[in-house]
Amino acid sequence: MLIKIYPQNPSEKQINRIVEILQKGGIVICPTDTVYGMCCDINNHKAVERIAAIKGIKREKANFSFICHSLSHLADYAKHVDNNVYKLMNRNLPGPFTFILNASNKVPKLFKSNKKTVGIRVPENNIVREIVRILGNPIMSTSVYDDDEVLEYTTDPELIHEKYKDIVNVVIDGGYGNNEASTIVDCTDSDYEIQRQGIGILET
Repeated sequence: MLIKIYPQNPSEKQINRIVEILQKGGIVICPTDTVYGMCCDINNHKAVERIAAIKGIKREKANFSFICHSLSHLADYAKHVDNNVYKLMNRNLPGPFTFILNASNKVPKLFKSNKKTVGIRVPENNIVREIVRILGNPIMSTSVYDDDEVLEYTTDPELIHEKYKDIVNVVIDGGYGNNEASTIVDCTDSDYEIQRQGIGILET
């Protein structure tokens, strides 16, 4: 199913429809402020397993990000967030960044693994943030890659739908995505280190 949602003013009815699908364990491909992501409710173990299977990786080894509506959920999933790190995140979010933090005890239980870190995202995209806000908890996300040798990511939602229509429950058409991923910032120590320079330029 392909659902058109306008990022400037997302339809409440359509957002509620997506949330209902996620609550039932559905897989949704969403736009972000970078590339399109394959997403599910972090509290649904079967949905997490489905995404891991689609990606061809083991759930316990997966480096999936948590998409949050704001930093209000931070204490639930990350521990010992240094004040300077919090200020850094607050300055740059919402935005095209993934911050790697030390995981709280809640994260290994969600993934049934020994995960020590968690990637936190707050994208500057009204569609995905509204979904998370209405859902009431973060969603898990992993980038949708392209088989093309030149383009790393598929930017056209209609092409994404054509490829994944029999694999996921919904593809959201939120317009063309970017072809560059988020900047990954490792904040697991007291200082930070840019692990991957993506579309986001970190304001320090």
